[in-house]
Amino acid sequence: MVFKRMMQALGVGGPSVDTVLANPNTYPGGFLEGTVHVVGGDHAVDIEYLAIGLITRVEVESGDSEYQTDQEFHRQRLTGSFRLESGARHDVPFRFEVPWQTPITEVYGQHLHGMTMGLTTELEVARAVDKSDLDTVAVHPLPAEERILEALLRLGFRFSRADVEKGRVYGVDQQLPFYQEIEFYPPAAYASGINQLELTFLPTPQKLQVVLELDKRGGLFTEGHDSFGSFDVDYATADQIDWTGRLDQWLRQSAQRRGMFF
Repeated sequence: MVFKRMMQALGVGGPSVDTVLANPNTYPGGFLEGTVHVVGGDHAVDIEYLAIGLITRVEVESGDSEYQTDQEFHRQRLTGSFRLESGARHDVPFRFEVPWQTPITEVYGQHLHGMTMGLTTELEVARAVDKSDLDTVAVHPLPAEERILEALLRLGFRFSRADVEKGRVYGVDQQLPFYQEIEFYPPAAYASGINQLELTFLPTPQKLQVVLELDKRGGLFTEGHDSFGSFDVDYATADQIDWTGRLDQWLRQSAQRRGMFF
């Protein structure tokens, strides 16, 4: 009897959790729908709550070093407390709103190298360990974001990698404690002056905020420098603008102001 109580305290023979998403694909400001299946183990337990949340991997700078950590940034409780009898089954449907500034993980059907995104399910059991389940989620760009990405690709920029960095971007409406950077290799036409281009999207329900950072290539006797720029995109008129021409103009003007001639 003592051994059985110890096993129960360790979660052995306890409830199981399985989350089934109707569709693992979503977009910023969208939603995820599915059902959490909870099945009782070989003994009755008191459940404190059932919750789901979005988790991504974040890079954190600490002094002279940096490290990665998984951070939950949006959470939704699906139930309050309830008694789960031995072998009983509870199916809990949900509709989970995805925050507007959720980092994207896919572009044109390809996974962005460096990105991790998952929906975690947590079952809090009184006086026992948590039972959790993690499901991969694919976050696709908004149409307005696609326009900017398409323009950069037309200019010859190539995807390098993406990451999520803890911190804040100056001068924009940022709603999460981190931001995504999508890094590009420059084409030959820009490569003499630019080492890489970093792109950050910070959408809101009203507009898409776009932040661009140019890393200047340092020379033999010169240091590299960064050039920042930001602009807003109106969702209603995003399709009517020549983004290829506009971005090319901005890149050249920014480069000339910073002495990044090419």
